Amino acid sequence: MLTLLAVFAVFLVGQVSADTGEGEQSAPSGGETARDAEYWLDRLGPALNMTSYRGVFVYARGDQVSSMQIAHRYRDGVVEERLVPQDGASGEIVRKGMRVVCVLPDHGRIQLDQVIPSGPFAEAFSSQLMPVSRWYQPELAGDDRIAGYDVIKLALKAKDELRYSHQLWLEKSTGLLVKSHVRSAEGEVLEHFQFTSLEITESLSDSEFEIRTKGEEVARELTPKKTASPAPRMDGWTLEWQPDGFIAAAAPRSGKGQAVAFSDGLAAFSVFVEPARKILMPTGASRIGATTVYMKQLEVDNVDFFVTVVGEIPPTTARKVAESVKVDDTLAFGALGQ
Repeated sequence: MLTLLAVFAVFLVGQVSADTGEGEQSAPSGGETARDAEYWLDRLGPALNMTSYRGVFVYARGDQVSSMQIAHRYRDGVVEERLVPQDGASGEIVRKGMRVVCVLPDHGRIQLDQVIPSGPFAEAFSSQLMPVSRWYQPELAGDDRIAGYDVIKLALKAKDELRYSHQLWLEKSTGLLVKSHVRSAEGEVLEHFQFTSLEITESLSDSEFEIRTKGEEVARELTPKKTASPAPRMDGWTLEWQPDGFIAAAAPRSGKGQAVAFSDGLAAFSVFVEPARKILMPTGASRIGATTVYMKQLEVDNVDFFVTVVGEIPPTTARKVAESVKVDDTLAFGALGQ
């Protein structure tokens, strides 16, 4: 659930097209639709946290489809959330402010290492670290109706082939994301999120956010992210190329800490660099939905290293990132060969 950072191909949305004759005169200009689309994008981030609702959503990546029940409440400046998988083994994820607990019946209760997003894609959409419109062309794509609510459709068309394009459906009164598509350059839908049932309401009781699964609890308070903190360091390695617009945004947890995440404000990918283990590992690219995993082995000073790039970027972009990794200080990786 944590990494539904998903990203969002080429699909043109102006269902208001210049080919419609008389419709040209009443259709808003590209600049006007872009400004209107940016208005809705500005509403999206706050809506993900500050809207209270309950419902069930479906999330599809490639041929993998799963559904999740969710209750989300914003009260007195605190976000509370409970997610319950509807497929496979039972379990739940409960967030209250900065405290997040994952309950899995086979493993007891485990504390997650970072805050659960407020619904799919929240972490990416609400970051607002970078001007998304520099790398994506926002356009209005008309009206629709999802889960009983009137919605506005937006398109975020990638301006280059280094990232995917997205289509978003936002509930009109709140700006809440209720459906989204991630599309390849050929127009294939790679990932799909949609509420199948939804009730936007302030009438959510405390009982809807209580942990109900039995198990031993392991929990801790999480430290809020500081937006002014310096970018994560790349210890012992450098990245000689990265797609325009992607900057270092976070340091994912890893065994020796040799990992950095990058984001363009919408999409994200992580680069992991570690000494190669004494087991045979596959190399090359694999993809599930919009998520690409590219693995590459390299040798420096007779020491083998393994580079892994994971994120919601096209395989060609992931390969270029992996091939640009240069290890310049083998000692920074600690006890090599273990």
